Amino acid sequence: MTSRATNVAVLGSTGSIGQSALEVIAASGGNLRAVALSAHNNTQLLKQQAEAFRPAKIVVSHEKSASDASWADLPEGVELLSGPEAITHLAADQQVDVVLSAIVGSAGLMGTWAALEAGKTVALANKESLVVGGPLVTRLARQKNTRILPVDSEHSAIFQALRSGEPKEVRRVILTASGGPFRKYTRGQLAEVTVDEALAHPTWEMGRKITIDSATMMNKALEIIEARWLFDLSADRIAVVIHPQSIVHSMVEYVDGSVIAQLSPPDMKLPIQYALNWPRRVEGVAPKLDFGTAMQLDFEPPDYDRFAALKLGLEVARRGGTSGAVLNGANEAAVGAFLEGAIRFDQIVPACKHVLENHNFDPNPTLEQVLQLDNWARQEVLRWINS
Repeated sequence: MTSRATNVAVLGSTGSIGQSALEVIAASGGNLRAVALSAHNNTQLLKQQAEAFRPAKIVVSHEKSASDASWADLPEGVELLSGPEAITHLAADQQVDVVLSAIVGSAGLMGTWAALEAGKTVALANKESLVVGGPLVTRLARQKNTRILPVDSEHSAIFQALRSGEPKEVRRVILTASGGPFRKYTRGQLAEVTVDEALAHPTWEMGRKITIDSATMMNKALEIIEARWLFDLSADRIAVVIHPQSIVHSMVEYVDGSVIAQLSPPDMKLPIQYALNWPRRVEGVAPKLDFGTAMQLDFEPPDYDRFAALKLGLEVARRGGTSGAVLNGANEAAVGAFLEGAIRFDQIVPACKHVLENHNFDPNPTLEQVLQLDNWARQEVLRWINS
């Protein structure tokens, strides 16, 4: 037990990660307290969360959604803020100890940035913060002498396994991937994939954008880039293996040949709880593995030709600079176009590749540059579609 509860701001509290985080907080026995919550436009669920957790502040980043909703029944003592700039205000709030950055996409970068700038510990579920602004974000964390704790299950697994040795003893990290629903599909079959099929993930329950990313394996490409910056590793020390059961969440191979893995059922509550309580381990609500039941763990190498997103991830991890912002922006636009029926499933990655190859690369961009290029890449995808 700590002498004082850890005050948590949950950025993106109405998303799947945010909802799991609130389950963890509710089950913490008072050791964790949700003092600030944010949503983009799901005002109904945000109001329910405010009623259940009584945070000091809530934010609706979409101003029209905030103005259209009725807040007459908001619990007493809960302050309502609106607009994107309110996210940064929430992240830097004086009473907040840990910021869970769980806003989906590049929109989450500014919340992560504001939290680090204010010296907060960041529990990072928004991988785009490092994909888009990797060297800038990690440099800021060092300057402010604060920590970025991974919440992605793969990076949490690596973070835990790295405690088994010294950095100089690490040969490589191995990210596991379920392979999504189409890991055995031919190129022809991939061209016929529907939106409904792509949204039916075999092991994880996630938001629509991340589910599509998992199906194209772009999610794993972004995780390669995230691992590069989070653990200060070169691209040639990051590998991917297909593991359909999603029980082994990732592994670290040491120079002596030992491989340390972290295993648990595919449920995000465990890595969330680990980050929010770090460096302690506590009882929690995440499901446990049942070793009284027979199970099988399979591993196979990925097919880099059918799932070319992995090649893009390794390329961006090698190059750094502006390439991460361009890949991420292009992917968000291409996934949106697929969900709207504007392009085929198998055109998502080629669209990203085209935009990445045709941007003006800068090895040392500013934060303003990467944000501008993120927007530029989205427009380039639309031009690619129209051409």
